[in-house]
This record gives sequence, C-alpha cells and structure tokens, in this order.
Amino acid sequence: MILTLSCPDQRGIVAKVSAFLFERGCNILDAQQFDDQETGQFFMRVVFDADGADREALRGDFGALADGFKMKWTLRNRADRYRVLLLASKFDHCLADLVYRWRIGELPMDITGVVSNHPAQTYAHVDLSGLDFHHLPVTKETKFEQEAELWKLIQETKTDIVVLARYMQVLSDGLSAKLQGRCINIHHSFLPGFKGAKPYHQAHARGVKLIGASAHYVTGDLDEGPIIEQDVERISHRDTPEDLVRKGRDIERRVLARALRYRLEDRVLLNGRKTVVFTD
Repeated sequence: MILTLSCPDQRGIVAKVSAFLFERGCNILDAQQFDDQETGQFFMRVVFDADGADREALRGDFGALADGFKMKWTLRNRADRYRVLLLASKFDHCLADLVYRWRIGELPMDITGVVSNHPAQTYAHVDLSGLDFHHLPVTKETKFEQEAELWKLIQETKTDIVVLARYMQVLSDGLSAKLQGRCINIHHSFLPGFKGAKPYHQAHARGVKLIGASAHYVTGDLDEGPIIEQDVERISHRDTPEDLVRKGRDIERRVLARALRYRLEDRVLLNGRKTVVFTD
C-alpha cells in the first residue's frame, strides 16, 4: 500500500507513523519525507506491505492518528489503478507516446477515453483500438456547452486524472477549479518563461540556448500551475523555429510521461503553488 501525507511540521511524526504500521503487522518497504522549513509543512510517502493487516481497520485507525497531526492524507492499495482521461488536439505525439507506454505496461492506469476537439481521423497514426474516442468540437461560442459535456464525461467514467496531452484549449476557471490537483498539462516551454501560444517561436526570437518543456497542474491562471516535472535540451543559433518544434516534441513526450508516472505512483504532493515530488 502507499500512504502519503502532509501536515504542519512537528517532532515525532515519522516515529508515530512507523510505530502505527509496525503495531498492525505492516512492513515498510520504502519511506521518503521532506520538511519544508520555509512553510513549516512536512511531507511523507510510505510504501508498505500490509498483507497481515485488516486494511479497512487500518484506514479507519489511521484517520484518528491523522486528525491529531492535522494531516491531509491518502492511503491506496498499489494494485488499484487510477482512471485516466486523455485530451489532445491536432498534435498527436504526446497522445501516441502515452498510449504506447500504457500498452507495454509502463504506465499502470486504466484509460477511460480519449477526447479531442478534432475528429478521429486526425489520429490515423495512433493505435487507439479498444479505447473510447470522443469528438467534442469547440468554438468560442460553444465553449461553455463543450466543457459541460466534458465534465459530464469525466463524472460518468469516474475519471481520477485528466491529462492534457497537447490539448490546445484553455480550460475555463470553473472547470480548472473542479479539476484542482487532478489535471496535468504539458506546456512546450521551460516555465515560467514563454507562456501562452507559440513558445518555441518566442524562444527563437529571444535567441535562447536551451529549450524545454514543463508538466504542471492546471489552475485558473494560464501556465501558472504547480510544476511537476521539467527537462531541457541545448540548441544553437543555427536552429530554426521548426527545428525547435521538432526537438521539443521529444522533450514534451518524456516530461509528460514522467510527470504522469509520478502521479500514478502517488509521488506528487501539493505544496501551495509548488509540488513536492518524491522521485524514485
């Protein structure tokens, strides 16, 4: 099982959690913790074997301990898979990469569907066999109705996580709020620089020597959500904007895949406008 928690820092948290698991016949396999001295918050992720424990009683008993420390916490069986909805627009490289990694078992999740504002033939080169595809076209005039359909789909499919795999539509403040901490976006730039449209062209105009990509949680502020993962690649003055776009596709794929894997493994904890990511 995987236990994650955050709470105001104080002495004895690790000892109390460890003793709690020991007393119930659990064996800790991996434990990571972080004390943010700037905010006074404590974060912890524990992977443990609970074969000899009553899991429902474990959950109930831990609630009492958590209340004493004012914890925000989750407790999940590692065999339980998150339900993930993938959203994409014209560009298909991130979608294709996530589906491939899912098919080979690298990303342990259940895909509840693929949503696009473009028709299915846009993804002729992506193996979407066995996946539910939903074409939800959108214009400025129909955005409210389209997002209502999207939210209904998220609810009906019991989706846990929404991934914007180069979905080139800005979610409304209302939908962003509903998906707080549940929606991951890949931005084709090394945030906080070059936000908004055509960041590679912005970067080229500024003569940058590094380009990158950032996976972050979606909030009501465009490209301002807590960052989960980033990566960069060196470029030169010889590279055109088209070269940057081509090289950027590779960065986007690997950054989004890593960020999603971290989320699927409960490695990402929110810390205000930032995240704590317990990498492996």
